[in-house]
Amino acid sequence: MLKRKVGWVLAGLLLLGLVTNRALINFYVNFIWFKTLNYLPVFTKIFFTRIEIALLFSLLFFFLLYLNLLLAARLSPSSEQDFSERFQIPPELYQLGKLLKVLTEPRFLLLCSLFIAFLVGISQMKRWEIVLAYFNRVNVGIADPIFQKDIGFYLFSLPFFSFIQNWLSGSIFFITLLTLALYGLKGAIRIDFNRLRVEQYVKNHILALIAVFILLKAWQYRLNIYGLLFSSQGVVFGAGYADIHARLIGLKALIVLSILCAVSIFTFLWQRTIKPALYGIGALIGVSLILQSIYPTILQKMVVEPNEILKESPYIEHNIKYTTLAYGLTKIKERKFPLKESLTIEEVKRNKAIIKNIRLWDPRPLKATYRQLQGLRLYYDFPNVDIDRYEINGEYRQVFLSARELNQSKIPQKARTWINERMKYTHGYGVVLSPVGEVTREGFPSLLIKDIPPVSESNLKVKRPEIYYGELTDNYCIVKTKTKEFDYPKGDKNIYTFYEGKGGTPISSTFRKLLLSLKYLDFKLLLTRNITPESRIMLYRNIRERCQKIAPFLHYDQDPYLVISSEGKLFWILDAYTVSNMYPYATPYQKSFNYIRNSVKIIIDAYHGDVSFYLLDNEDPLINVYQKIFPTLFKPFAQMPLDLKKHIRYPETLFKIQAQIYRTYHMRNPEVFYNKEDYWDIPREIYTSSEQQMEPYYMILKIEEKEEFFLLLPFTPTGKNNMIAWLAAACDGENYGNLLLYKFPKDKLVYGPMQIEARIDQNPTISEQLTLWGQRGSSVIRGNLLVIPIEQSILYAEPLYLKAEQGELPEFKRIILGQGNRVVMGESLDATLSSLLTGTFKIDPHLPPPSRGEIEDVSSPPHLRGRIEEGGESVSALVRQALNYYQAGVESLKKGDWAKYGETQKLLQQTLQAIEKRTH
Repeated sequence: MLKRKVGWVLAGLLLLGLVTNRALINFYVNFIWFKTLNYLPVFTKIFFTRIEIALLFSLLFFFLLYLNLLLAARLSPSSEQDFSERFQIPPELYQLGKLLKVLTEPRFLLLCSLFIAFLVGISQMKRWEIVLAYFNRVNVGIADPIFQKDIGFYLFSLPFFSFIQNWLSGSIFFITLLTLALYGLKGAIRIDFNRLRVEQYVKNHILALIAVFILLKAWQYRLNIYGLLFSSQGVVFGAGYADIHARLIGLKALIVLSILCAVSIFTFLWQRTIKPALYGIGALIGVSLILQSIYPTILQKMVVEPNEILKESPYIEHNIKYTTLAYGLTKIKERKFPLKESLTIEEVKRNKAIIKNIRLWDPRPLKATYRQLQGLRLYYDFPNVDIDRYEINGEYRQVFLSARELNQSKIPQKARTWINERMKYTHGYGVVLSPVGEVTREGFPSLLIKDIPPVSESNLKVKRPEIYYGELTDNYCIVKTKTKEFDYPKGDKNIYTFYEGKGGTPISSTFRKLLLSLKYLDFKLLLTRNITPESRIMLYRNIRERCQKIAPFLHYDQDPYLVISSEGKLFWILDAYTVSNMYPYATPYQKSFNYIRNSVKIIIDAYHGDVSFYLLDNEDPLINVYQKIFPTLFKPFAQMPLDLKKHIRYPETLFKIQAQIYRTYHMRNPEVFYNKEDYWDIPREIYTSSEQQMEPYYMILKIEEKEEFFLLLPFTPTGKNNMIAWLAAACDGENYGNLLLYKFPKDKLVYGPMQIEARIDQNPTISEQLTLWGQRGSSVIRGNLLVIPIEQSILYAEPLYLKAEQGELPEFKRIILGQGNRVVMGESLDATLSSLLTGTFKIDPHLPPPSRGEIEDVSSPPHLRGRIEEGGESVSALVRQALNYYQAGVESLKKGDWAKYGETQKLLQQTLQAIEKRTH
């Protein structure tokens, strides 16, 4: 029996040693990693704060616990009666009686208190952020509408006070239980002749602890008063009429009653009866039930509900105001959109950049196409297709861009050796880039950057294509070893390289190799002979994990995107957010946070792994607190390199959250808000072949004087499909972050996305073609429907893709354009737009195309400006001439020559009119 106990003790010590050593190993590895990245002050600040919290709460809990246990041990008289006799333990369990006696000895109580206090202190280390935020708190400059407290009190002070109150209350409760247990072991609480017998000193001690607990309860009631501003009991989030006129009064009464109850317990502490204390506790429970539950319910039913809009209007106003503040909706500028019935050729001429950047591709089918056309090897993958804008050959172009990363999980199983995974296959290579509005004759994207090594057909050049840090780099690797790294394939051969950068942590000693081996439980790292004194290990290469490791207090976007710098280097841009659920009166988003800001833009070097945090929003109180805590972490936004600054974009995640909230909170009148009279919905669309909610989309628009990059999303009235407004977020330059809402006239019908989808389905030509494709064993993919504002008109665009049922290579097949109640489908954007604007007939594809000379002749002044004579030409000649004009118009569109296009369309119209007269 004794050997078994010794074995358990040794096993426990071994486990504790392993845990401790593991913690020390992690500490050392993280220490050198943070030091390599020049973020050591961030690491040490968090680490030592956690240690200080653990020590402080361990000492405080030890003091409270040991004091009470020691007091209980001394108050209980030593009994000569053996433990075995007292607890009637049978002789065969004699050892248990000895163990129970040991448990009450002062030495054991000391060790037990130290051990429990250590665990309690460790458990509170995770509260470091609350503690640091409180001691570095700032004022927001906005007061709550009820108690006139600065919002900073709720963001930083109230969470800290609640944490301390909860910890103290929990500690006193736990200590009371342990004290009762000790009194039971000591025999001060026992059963004599079937009656519970409790010594008077036990009653006094326990009542004193209960009195302290009740005083802490009074503090909790005080904090709960501020918590009313986060109530969900009324018609809106935040304190309502019943909260202010019933629960608030009840909480104030409970504070007074709790203090009186605690005082009464201390007053009657040494008397023989505990009835006054029991009466006080009973009264506290009864009053709490009446004032916090029964009375507010009666008030709500009898007073509020019959006059709800009148009673709740002030609180609805508070909710509207503080919700719009919390989500940054106050900066939305509302404007009227003076809708015109149709788009004209002149407007198209003025907005050539918008037309040229209409998306003919969607990220999802394009991702599959990239993989098939540019994957090149099984182990290359494109995790995401991102959208951005660049100056390409002097033009402002919207493009799709995707990183060609190395996916180690796709390396053939036979080749997945330790050397290959850790030292050889270390990085991805290059990018693929294509304009959003260009398609090849085969229906594939027109690639401006492609292949390995990267081949560019524009001014954009990729000079450092290696991607060591990305979205798929989930494992560590070792560079600058004796093993050559696979760089890229070239025909039947492979090109190898050695890393030339500064990324990674030096493996400068056997001791470091040993600790790294223990951390990853990978002893091949210790035993390999391929490591040299110059070797470096790259840890935390996944860019989101990397940033999370440096700044765990920020929340990170799910969609980092790659950027090509002016020097041809690759950088990742990642958006980071500050969030809180402690903004008074602000409605939570999906029962989670109720405050959010995109205050930080992060740049990660895809080759070197350097991480830079740039401060974007100086008005965010949360980021200002973090800046006080970590003064070396953030850089001013002005220090971001200009070529990278041009590529920041308004994050889609934040925009979606704001759009969801604004559906309701564009209503500022409390009565309208209460009745949900003007509630909006985010439209739905047909994607592939199923209905889904429309996603925000980036596009180039001309809202002011020049074309800019925007994020866009339309709105529809609830329960209806017509469009009522659209929201846009500016992404460029000084206008970055501006939110614009354009409302359509209420007396005009503006077709929403689902209404356009219905018109597409109802169009016999389009539906017949879709059915025909489906019958040929192909899968039709309907792309995202885009709503495109052009001056005072709205253009709708939906691309169609075709994919073989057994294939993985979608190809662009048609573009559908719509305006008003008319939709047309064509093979190219220019021709389809021409058909939509002018209503020209569709040329029979079986007619022989005009020769190059005929097209050139059509563009010459004599032919273009001659008047069509009614009787001078045959019908067949007029048809050929009409065909020439049409083809000339198409050529003009391709060249962007809108003046010549307009002239050819006028002559085409005259020719068609002449044909009509000849045939009737």
